[in-house]
Amino acid sequence: MNKIIKTILVIFMHLQLSVAVYAQKDITQFLGLPIDGYKPEMIKKLKEKGFVTNPSDKEALVGEFNGTKVNLYIATNNNKVYRIMISDANMIDEGDVKIRFNNLLNQFHNNKKYISASLFDSSYTISEDEDISYEMKVNTKRYEAAFYQLPTKEIDSTIMKKEFSDYLLKKYTQEQISNPTEEIKNNIIKEGLSYMLDRFSKKVVWFMISELYGKYYITMFYDNEYNRSNGEDL
Repeated sequence: MNKIIKTILVIFMHLQLSVAVYAQKDITQFLGLPIDGYKPEMIKKLKEKGFVTNPSDKEALVGEFNGTKVNLYIATNNNKVYRIMISDANMIDEGDVKIRFNNLLNQFHNNKKYISASLFDSSYTISEDEDISYEMKVNTKRYEAAFYQLPTKEIDSTIMKKEFSDYLLKKYTQEQISNPTEEIKNNIIKEGLSYMLDRFSKKVVWFMISELYGKYYITMFYDNEYNRSNGEDL
């Protein structure tokens, strides 16, 4: 196998990533449920997980998630589910929400099912002395963190090599791949990273601090970017 392809595979393994053979089949999941299909089906499946209709908001389900009581909302595009939004049911004060945000950040970083969307900068936490009320109101600062959900299936290395090789052959000849110039070599490495990130950017899980009347809560989003609107209906 060409050394350039091996170099890209080393990068993949170093980041503990694997490339899905068919990206559309490997989509964001919430509690093991693919974020896809029609809303009534998703509601039925979530109720089987223990969620119930919120009596004060018929558009929401209520239940427990990650040890916290939450309200859950389902967003659709062309009648297909593309987002699960989860909001803390109980609001808390500024000090507690900083702790909750930092704890959640650590949980994601320590969970092997995820990798930080920033990839190489995973150190961000909110300091104890930061005035988030001032920052949010005066500086319109957003406290949020995003992660990519990794594939749910291990992909055989032979298949990975085959798919990436096929991808390269759409842009370069076999001769260029086998005997690359320095410029082509660097471009192939960039192509590999771009290819990898494009796959995982379709499976985003992110969360943020939300505020209402001086109280705070965490809102989380599990997004299937394949189903999101891209202006195709315009």
